[in-house]
Amino acid sequence: MTANKSLLILPGDGIGPEVMVQVRRVVDWFALRREVTFEVKEGVVGGASYDMYGTPITEETMEDAMAADAVLFGSVGGPQYDDAPRELRPEMGLLRLRKDLDLFANLRPALTFDALLDASSLKPEVVKGLDLMIVRESTGGIYFGTPRGIETLENGQRRGFDTQTYTESEIRRVTAVAFDLARQRQGKVTSVEKANVMESGVLWRQVVTELHQSSYSDVELGHMYADNCAMQLVREPTQFDVIVSDNLFGDILSDCAAMLTGSLGMLPSATIGAPDESGRRRALYEPVHGSAPDIAGKDMANPLACLLSFAMLLRYSFDLEEDASLVENAVQAVLKSGVRTSDIMAPGRAPVSTSGMGDTIIRELDEQAA
Repeated sequence: MTANKSLLILPGDGIGPEVMVQVRRVVDWFALRREVTFEVKEGVVGGASYDMYGTPITEETMEDAMAADAVLFGSVGGPQYDDAPRELRPEMGLLRLRKDLDLFANLRPALTFDALLDASSLKPEVVKGLDLMIVRESTGGIYFGTPRGIETLENGQRRGFDTQTYTESEIRRVTAVAFDLARQRQGKVTSVEKANVMESGVLWRQVVTELHQSSYSDVELGHMYADNCAMQLVREPTQFDVIVSDNLFGDILSDCAAMLTGSLGMLPSATIGAPDESGRRRALYEPVHGSAPDIAGKDMANPLACLLSFAMLLRYSFDLEEDASLVENAVQAVLKSGVRTSDIMAPGRAPVSTSGMGDTIIRELDEQAA
């Protein structure tokens, strides 16, 4: 039996709890059928934590996250928190997790499923075979730079300002993750910035180039401005293998790439840190979709992105490649059979519920393991 691994589950808000129920079913299935067991803790975060404790994340939850081998996260947010002070908004719980765990590399795969090609807003022939990975720096840049704020000028106008800043080490470590991933994939990295107008972009390009020359010359490297990359993603997305970019541009580009696949409900993500002395990386896994408060509690949400995030967790935190592939193959098979939740529903078919999709995944896992 595989040794116990510690896993912290944070369902969060909106549809997070109900999709996480389906993941827990798969976790239990692995323990029963594959003898892959986890020591599971569950906590609250985001609006759920704010409602219970007056803060988007408690110190106890942070301690549990620090101690866990991996964190599986649902979603946060809701319209009832729109007027909350910035430091108490549900999203700040997620930002603190990323910052305090030093999870600097956000991995956002964009993969098309043949059964869902028609769901993409682009022509099937444009997105067929798409399999790219966006690596987004997630603890630096303009989201965290100081000074920032809103001030009133002498003439009475208000001015808002933020600071985009990066150090060499911040750029180097996230780029190393991208190069390492490319070595396991098609061997190509595209580094994205705005070196034509931003000093941080100039430094970014310099550091990426230096690291490539010193340690990763076996990987093909290209550079692209962020606006051109956005255009290329909708013109010819299959030209890319691994894209690496800063926090702001990576945020924009990964959402753009997400919609190439047809539904945010299908996309997983991971955010990882540097390896410690034992080689262990802290990591947080989460579906790309938001909390979707309009369908929360209605058993309508698509749980597949959260299940695929669990597959990434198996692969990147525990080196369980065969088990990760088992989950991914089950998802592929279920989609090929025509089973759909409402967000990816095929014409002429009735959508299944969240729990119904979970039932179908479990049956498919049983068939694959037979």
